[in-house]
Amino acid sequence: MPGGRLTQQERQQIALGLADSLAYAEIARRLDRPTSTITREVMRNGGPTGYRADLAHRATERRAHRRGPAAPRAQGTPAAPHGRDAEAVREFGETMTTLFMHQGLPTMVARVLTCLFITDEGSLTASELVQQLQVSPASVSKAVGFLEEQGLIRRTRDERRRERYFVDGGVWYQSTVASAHGVARVAETARQGVAVLGAGTPAAVRLENIARFSEFISESMLRAAEQVRDILYTRPEEPRPEEPPPGVTSPVS
Repeated sequence: MPGGRLTQQERQQIALGLADSLAYAEIARRLDRPTSTITREVMRNGGPTGYRADLAHRATERRAHRRGPAAPRAQGTPAAPHGRDAEAVREFGETMTTLFMHQGLPTMVARVLTCLFITDEGSLTASELVQQLQVSPASVSKAVGFLEEQGLIRRTRDERRRERYFVDGGVWYQSTVASAHGVARVAETARQGVAVLGAGTPAAVRLENIARFSEFISESMLRAAEQVRDILYTRPEEPRPEEPPPGVTSPVS
């Protein structure tokens, strides 16, 4: 399987594949590339409907020019932890960032969230984020503020009084609950519109349907989140002592 950057010819093949409504996996198979490479390439360059091979190629060259050649690892610098392939980790980080961007997160927010998720400790300070992402402190501050508002991270101070940002096991539960409440607010607002527009009118009927749908979705999300949390985050009971089969008595000392 070839490695390295995509060539302009490969990008043209990707564009043709998208025009033929081929799945990313099929395009990847034809190019002998990982599916994640094709997914990341398309999503960071306009998505399946906006991808243009020439624009994508120029954008990649501009990014490579800004980054410059990667500096060789200095002697004595520790390798990636747990024997990981550092390049594979970097590529996965780009894939996850692209996924978050496709779901509507701004670029810097997606990068910060990914950085926190793939850090073993699940936490980083602002200065560590600045160093790892090579961005300004102001960019990090704005991104973590957004993530806090969405309930995706929490902020504490460590023993050195530095602000530290965490993602933990409950982050998706908290985010789902926040999303459910947001959907419930849609239902509430739609019901206000029904009262204003007059029950039974075409516009009010439309809003009433939106309200009912949103209420159902909100309640279902909250119920599912609670059920999953109970299953995933409840510690299993201690196993009871094994009882002897019927008809067999325990040995008496």
